[in-house]
Amino acid sequence: MDFATARRAMVSNQLRPAGVVDEALLAAMGSIPRESFVPKALRSVAYLADDLALAEGRVLMAPLVTALLFQTAAIRPTDLVLEIGSGVGYGAAILSRLANTVVALESDGGMAEQAGRAMAALSIDNVAIVTGPLHMGYRPQAPFDAIIVSGAVDRVLDDLLTQLADGGRLVALVDNRGGMGRGTLFTRREGAIGRREVFDAATAKLAEFENPKGFVFA
Repeated sequence: MDFATARRAMVSNQLRPAGVVDEALLAAMGSIPRESFVPKALRSVAYLADDLALAEGRVLMAPLVTALLFQTAAIRPTDLVLEIGSGVGYGAAILSRLANTVVALESDGGMAEQAGRAMAALSIDNVAIVTGPLHMGYRPQAPFDAIIVSGAVDRVLDDLLTQLADGGRLVALVDNRGGMGRGTLFTRREGAIGRREVFDAATAKLAEFENPKGFVFA
């Protein structure tokens, strides 16, 4: 299979027509080999416009969902970025082309190891892969200029918002209890948190961000 052609087709046929206009992001997604982050059995379908199931409850998000989350975060070349739920590292590899430094937080040790091998193979040296509970973020490296949650959530915990720098952005796909999520941008400025819904999308939910049974989100 010609993966380079598949990457170009992904950018031209999936991303641009759906409103992805950030040229640096498009260039990154057109150059990072998505097939390097999935098992060999899935490489032939790596560029389909769907989530790819990787482990129980975990997926590699569809290219468009990844692109819309990252575009909404408006990553700058000087940014320190935290990606929560980095999985096998594809998103962090994309972010490595956009930001100064990326902290990739993953709770699954096996996925984190796979991500580390992929980063080494691609000579990516500005991504730090760390393991720990996703819902806690990564306070040792805070504050972050941007935080991206790579998976759907029922709600964004306040503790994550406190890990933003002044002027920082957090982007998450917040489930609206109907299966479809809202790509939501949270901003922190002088201690106040702003919230704006930007796009609709769906992907697998991160278990650590599910509401407890019986919880009703007001």
